[in-house]
Amino acid sequence: MDSKQCCVKLSVQPSRGLLDEKFIVLVQSVPPGLQLTVHALHQCEDGHSWEAFGHYTADASGNVNVSEDPSLGGTYSGVEPMGLLWSLTPIPGSKPGLRMRKMNVQTPMEVTISVYQGHQTEGFMDQVALAGVVVERWYMAPGVRRIPITEDGLTATLFLPPGPGPFPGLLDLWGGEGKLLEYRAALFASHGIASLALDYLTPEITMETGKMVDNKYVEVNLMNDILCERISFICYFKNLIKSQFKCAVCVSGSHVQPVDGFLKELLNAGKTRYNEENQVMFRELLLPIPTDPSLKVDVGRLQCPLLLVVGEDDQNWPAYESAMDMKEMMERAGNSHLLTVLSYLNAGHLIEPPYTPHFEQFLLCLVFAVMALWGGETLAHSRAQEDAWRKTLVFLRENLYATLVLANKYFVYLGNIMDT
Repeated sequence: MDSKQCCVKLSVQPSRGLLDEKFIVLVQSVPPGLQLTVHALHQCEDGHSWEAFGHYTADASGNVNVSEDPSLGGTYSGVEPMGLLWSLTPIPGSKPGLRMRKMNVQTPMEVTISVYQGHQTEGFMDQVALAGVVVERWYMAPGVRRIPITEDGLTATLFLPPGPGPFPGLLDLWGGEGKLLEYRAALFASHGIASLALDYLTPEITMETGKMVDNKYVEVNLMNDILCERISFICYFKNLIKSQFKCAVCVSGSHVQPVDGFLKELLNAGKTRYNEENQVMFRELLLPIPTDPSLKVDVGRLQCPLLLVVGEDDQNWPAYESAMDMKEMMERAGNSHLLTVLSYLNAGHLIEPPYTPHFEQFLLCLVFAVMALWGGETLAHSRAQEDAWRKTLVFLRENLYATLVLANKYFVYLGNIMDT
């Protein structure tokens, strides 16, 4: 087929939407039976490019509907409406261990969707596409307000949903890599939950003094002034047990609290294991789960609903084993009715919002740079992310009408939940 003689129509609807919103990719006006490749290309803020593609055959009407028609190959196969996002991988020649993360949530994630003739697998940049469109995926819905917070030495960003409020509140914490990460909090605010993204590992005060913050860093009642008297935030799990929070969510985390606390001491303990590809599996650091109750957060004292989200093939942290131990602890204490465990077969570490690409390995820079194995299979991990996000939103809406702590991947040295 001469591309100059073919008026291929390509549409993506909606072309602008939230990251967790599905879109429909439709190719029209091609000869029936024509083999086509639908390709997605995204350039991250760090300059690295990612791509995904599926192979299709036009139906008798000369159409391809990615939401209904099966991909015959590519980075995904079968009927996968959002395969062009969740199967994104670094383009050939990229350095290993890359991870896609949106750092500036005030701009969209732009993805170029293109159609090529034939079932192509490489060299897309050297070919002329039959058609192409640019779609935008946002973490911030229209009307969401972003407010940097620096009072009392905090390094944080508050996201408020549209409207006057008051709103239910959420404190969003990340794990051992540190940095102020805003994208999940922004997406929660887009679903009506005021969210505070807080950096408690590498805040400005820690960078200036060289000392890690303690509980007082986050026992500041900022949200009372901004939202309503029902909302405050305390980030650590021990305080969660002592306080009147409505609910908590822990993603890929553990209740084990090593005595020394810091990752450096753990690495020096000699329990770190590497596979044949020299990828480190941090999960061994906390295994076997200790029986000594002094080495674990006493979840038996928990008085609010707790949602645990874990991948059963998590090679970075023993989240599944920890979840099972927490379940046993709460059953013995008589508060297991408060616990919900979302456990996903063949899912790996860090179950993100839906359609986020899966990272089996990641170049992690903590005490030193290591290639961390996160585990999981791409399709299973994608399914887990979509299911967990939907159920997490339901969990929050059912329970969150006062205060919530979202505890993801704690790496805390004061005897609390820990992760990397």
